Amino acid sequence: MLVRHKKPFSTGLILALMFAGVLILIFTPLFGGRNGLEYSDDLFNKLSKGSSYFIPKVTENANKFMGQSIEVTVKLADAKHVEKAVKMVIAAGGQIGAKDTEVKVNMDLGKLIAAVLRDSDSMYHNNGDEVSGRYGIDGQEAMTVWWNLMTPMVKELQKQKKIEQANIVSETLKKAIEPSYNFYGVEAQRVSDKAFTMIFLLAFYVAYTMWWGYAIYYMFDGIGLSMKKAKVRKEV
Repeated sequence: MLVRHKKPFSTGLILALMFAGVLILIFTPLFGGRNGLEYSDDLFNKLSKGSSYFIPKVTENANKFMGQSIEVTVKLADAKHVEKAVKMVIAAGGQIGAKDTEVKVNMDLGKLIAAVLRDSDSMYHNNGDEVSGRYGIDGQEAMTVWWNLMTPMVKELQKQKKIEQANIVSETLKKAIEPSYNFYGVEAQRVSDKAFTMIFLLAFYVAYTMWWGYAIYYMFDGIGLSMKKAKVRKEV
């Protein structure tokens, strides 16, 4: 007979059935029309966004670059962004020339970053219409243009030995443009407001994982499969 030890096998089987029952509930739309995974994913996205608002700090760091002019020539990855980049840089108060996918920007670095941070702040607060109104293009597309324009600027400024300028451009990319684009449309929430729910979900995840582990352990023990430390052989 396959089952050698009925008690541990029965315990494991009951745990496995209960695990499956809870799993069915998790995939049932009981959380405002969403299942458990969708609810938890949405919650952690909101909490991540609430912890990713660095724009005020970047603005503070960028203020010291007001009045510092830069002149860089960069190549955009997509030709369709060239015309839009020209329009956006001119709107920010800079000078820009374009040839094919290559653009030459000459402007105050502080003003350039200020324009980018203004757009990033609008997008972070889900006000894409504000950005669209400035340039006549979709808000997320505008952020894509800024990203494609400023990413190659980092290496170009490094080549010019302008390390501090390159660092502030990199900081703007990572802490303003990227979070604003990635979290657009998500409602920001603070961890402190959802601390109990977050702790419960994390604790449940750990307990649920162990739950399945014990179910497998007891069932295997019931059919006679177990792991035991091998006996040490003594030489004669």
